[in-house]
Amino acid sequence: MSRFDRYLLSQLLVLFSFFALVLVSVYWINRAVALFDQILANGQSAVVFLEFTLLSLPNVIRLVLPMSVFAATVYVTNRLSSESELTVMQATGFSPWRLARPVMFFGVLVAFMMSMLTHVLVPSSSAQLDQRQREITENITARLLTEGTFLHPTEGVTFYIREISPEGILRDVYLSDRRRDSEVWTYTASEAYLLRTETGPKLVMVDGLSQIEVSGDERLFTTNFSDFTYDISGLIDASTKQREDIKFIGTAALLSDAGAISQRLNIPLGWIAEEAHGRINRPLMVISAAIIGFATLLLGSYSRFGVWRQIIVAFVLLIFMEIVRSATIDPVRSDASLWALMYVPAMLGFTLSFVLLWLASHPNALRRRAAA
Repeated sequence: MSRFDRYLLSQLLVLFSFFALVLVSVYWINRAVALFDQILANGQSAVVFLEFTLLSLPNVIRLVLPMSVFAATVYVTNRLSSESELTVMQATGFSPWRLARPVMFFGVLVAFMMSMLTHVLVPSSSAQLDQRQREITENITARLLTEGTFLHPTEGVTFYIREISPEGILRDVYLSDRRRDSEVWTYTASEAYLLRTETGPKLVMVDGLSQIEVSGDERLFTTNFSDFTYDISGLIDASTKQREDIKFIGTAALLSDAGAISQRLNIPLGWIAEEAHGRINRPLMVISAAIIGFATLLLGSYSRFGVWRQIIVAFVLLIFMEIVRSATIDPVRSDASLWALMYVPAMLGFTLSFVLLWLASHPNALRRRAAA
């Protein structure tokens, strides 16, 4: 690698790190408030908040990498152009193709980072994050063990304990379930116990009364019981219960065992193909985004007003690639045999990069077309 390649690559990496840090911070701040409220509501510590932060960072970084690559490339190229450094290098015999070599190195390096994220870090961290969220959500025992306070573990449910003995016995328990439209279920018991079972936490009430109020005909049914078991896992939303998602499965398994995964998760093969090939396509789009940002700014002659028009063109091309990527998702999800469509955006990006570099290498052809 020549001195110029090292110089340009170092500039790109420095600006890339800066933009990635800024974008990750902005994106994370928007999510941190809701996450912090959720963790505090579940009575968790700051250590859990830090753990959740670390587990969610790989996915956040994956989202901001393409924007960071494009922003760094455009910024560095614009600065080199405004300071006439690119003009000097072209005067020494460097063609646009030669100037683009360090940009290609930069794109491949970031694409390698993206590959590590999409194929390894994001699936494993997302699975771990989902598991920890379910564990915290399902751990409602700590929230229920509060004396003298009316608690609302979920909408439509009220729970009260007068006293908790040193032996863990719950004294004078009140439980009201109003989640049914036409019925209100109310349980009172002199004692109760919280138990953990294989099917989830259970509340065993002893020596109590069950009351069912039917609002339609205003009837009340009462039943005395010596012991009664209430399934507390019903207080947990279905969305938080244990589940498996294709986002948690490795790319190799999605490609080699798609049929079994489709049957196990009851997911169409098209969704699995879109997820697997989408992971492969994202690093390729990172490379094309870097080259497009660089090649577009090489078009046109030097102007003291800068290259803002070329920047707008580069931004529009990047949006166009994203639109094409979005347009390929639904067909692939509908028919897994169309998986090759997932690579159309990356191939389109490489084609645009080739065309832009060719136009930059033949400025006279571009001027003749503009004059015509």
